[in-house]
Amino acid sequence: MDEPLDFEFEEPCIVSPIVTKHKKKKVIGLDDLLSDFYQVKSDIPKKESKRAKIHKFDESDDDLDTREAELNNYVNKCQQQMNEISTDDQMPLWGLQVFGDQKAMATLTFPELSSCALLQSFMENEANSLLGIKTEEGEAFLEGLLVNGWLLKLVTDHGRVEKCIGAWTFSLMLYSPKEELRAAACEFCCSILLPKNQVDTVMFEMGWLPNHSELKRALEVYGFLLDSPSKSSSSMEIVDGDSDSAGPPQNIKYWIKYVSVCCQARAKRSVFSTAEVEDLITSVIYLFLDRQLIGLSSALKDCLHSLISFFSDDAFHLSCQKIAKSLTCRVPTDVNCLRSVESVGGLDARSKHLRSVLAFQFLVACFDDKVHDEEQILRSLISINLKHKNCDLLKMYIQLVLAENWLFCNPLLKDKPIISETWSACLRNCSCQITSTDLRSYASKVRSKASYLLQGSATR
Repeated sequence: MDEPLDFEFEEPCIVSPIVTKHKKKKVIGLDDLLSDFYQVKSDIPKKESKRAKIHKFDESDDDLDTREAELNNYVNKCQQQMNEISTDDQMPLWGLQVFGDQKAMATLTFPELSSCALLQSFMENEANSLLGIKTEEGEAFLEGLLVNGWLLKLVTDHGRVEKCIGAWTFSLMLYSPKEELRAAACEFCCSILLPKNQVDTVMFEMGWLPNHSELKRALEVYGFLLDSPSKSSSSMEIVDGDSDSAGPPQNIKYWIKYVSVCCQARAKRSVFSTAEVEDLITSVIYLFLDRQLIGLSSALKDCLHSLISFFSDDAFHLSCQKIAKSLTCRVPTDVNCLRSVESVGGLDARSKHLRSVLAFQFLVACFDDKVHDEEQILRSLISINLKHKNCDLLKMYIQLVLAENWLFCNPLLKDKPIISETWSACLRNCSCQITSTDLRSYASKVRSKASYLLQGSATR
């Protein structure tokens, strides 16, 4: 046991020392230096060539940017010219300032209402003990009856419209600031003149009816500018909608409706004379020129149709001449005169005749009242040199449209072949003197309009 163990006789591990490998240095000889020198020398031309190419590319990029800028300027210039041509061909907007500053509205106080028979009948009735109506509350009580429709029923049963009731409801219709009262009063006044159904066709005893002067006074209060000097749409500005005293009031729509009903009820009650209806037609056509009344175009057309239907056959033709001359004194011979003619848009014989007469009178005004004969008008149109650079092609376009309405709404074209021949010559003149490449303002419009009318007249 005293003997040493086996591992005690083992030799210690011999760890091999780490041998670091030393990189053998290459010996550079004279030949290597010479080859490197010649190699570097041969690379110099290649580098200079690359530098020259890069410089050339930089110069070509600058040239390209310059040419792109020039092209952009050219394209923008062409686009601007095209936009100017397109803008010039747009028809100017029609429109006149028909209403100026409004005057103070008429007073709506009617002390005589407290003593009217209708209200007194309520006051003396036994039911008033329950209602408790007082004299000073009489107008408010009548307003309630008016809004709820009971006032019309009571008047219908009574068979009589008292003067104070008629004047009061008429004033509410035209001057009240409350829409509820305006609408109810208009319904009452119109129903009295023209019942809605045959059952209600009762002849009321009318204590008072508004006349033409009352309606004209309402227009004056509204600020109507019919008798003011007419101005072209280019010199007139649309009234600012934020102004409380300018522009058409809300009551104007009830004025239009009431005038229409008055003419429809002429068989029962003749409210207007022939001269007064002529004046009303002039006013209604003038209302068409206010762009703020576009929403009432349908009501204006109905009113105009009712006014035209008022005349007898014998009086109508003479009245058309008076109406046309009155309008040509007030409406300028620009796009507004086209609007005036187009506002008479009915298809019946009377509407066509008024439209034709109105267009002819505007044509006469276009030539400063120097020509009044039909043939002279057309020959004056032919004599216009459309090739002249200072020719007003917009004016020529307006005259073409006026001549179209004058001739096509009048049987004169069929009765006088010379008129038809002269008109065709005028249209050919417009088509031939203006080429398709003419870039003047409104040149394409005149040429297209003449070609269209010429083709239409050829198929007749």
